[in-house]
Amino acid sequence: MPAPVVLITGATDGLGRALAHDLVGRGDEVLVHGRDPERLAATVDEIRAATGVEVASYRADLAELAQVRELADRVAADHPALDVLLNNAGIGADVPGGGERQESVDGHELRFAVNYLAGHLLTRRLLPSLRAAGSERGPARIVMVSSAGQAAIDFDDVMLERDYSGWRAYCQSKLAQILDVYDLADDLDPGVVTATALHPATYMPTKIVPSPISTIAEGVAATARLAVDPELAGVTGRYFNGVREARPDPQAQDPQARARLRAIADELVGELTQP
Repeated sequence: MPAPVVLITGATDGLGRALAHDLVGRGDEVLVHGRDPERLAATVDEIRAATGVEVASYRADLAELAQVRELADRVAADHPALDVLLNNAGIGADVPGGGERQESVDGHELRFAVNYLAGHLLTRRLLPSLRAAGSERGPARIVMVSSAGQAAIDFDDVMLERDYSGWRAYCQSKLAQILDVYDLADDLDPGVVTATALHPATYMPTKIVPSPISTIAEGVAATARLAVDPELAGVTGRYFNGVREARPDPQAQDPQARARLRAIADELVGELTQP
């Protein structure tokens, strides 16, 4: 049986890089994504040196929706069947740019664009490949690496033009990911594709965390569990804090809020959504 194919976004640092090593070690076919070509090449070299396995790499800046679309199309062309999509890439509360509000290439608030819109677009363009991967291994899986740091979305100021803070932007974007997972779970046949979200661990030692508390290993264990553990096959529409199911911000349970957010996202990505 062919090895499961797993795409990890943001795989050149921190949790994503450690996940790539872990899943390659399990025998999965891992596809690594990164923004910086030098860091991407270094990650591929590091995995090769550690395991003897040559992993495929894909470069794209998730702050530009056209590049997200091209990333999805390249992956789909190379892998018509994709077993796992791990939306891990993101921008933290404090970096880059400190407390200053920033915008993506497309003019959207940067954390909303990278943490939420990019995953929204990438996931939907890869749905045909995910659906095609349904096999005796079980349904394909979409995993959103979210956070316990969550803030309700202000639909009167989604881009935080009036009352901006990096922390609020981050927390809003992370809750948006969970709303997206619940939407996907409602739309998808759980026997074919599932969608879950998690807070992998608290303040892991990555470049976006100034004062670590947890270890990368804890985050890897929790995230890999959702991605490949056979016992979780078919589990969908859930949010986990580490390895335990948890309740996100109440807005995630509001179908009207989910519909409003999806309408905003679909309008912003427009024709980019459909392959």
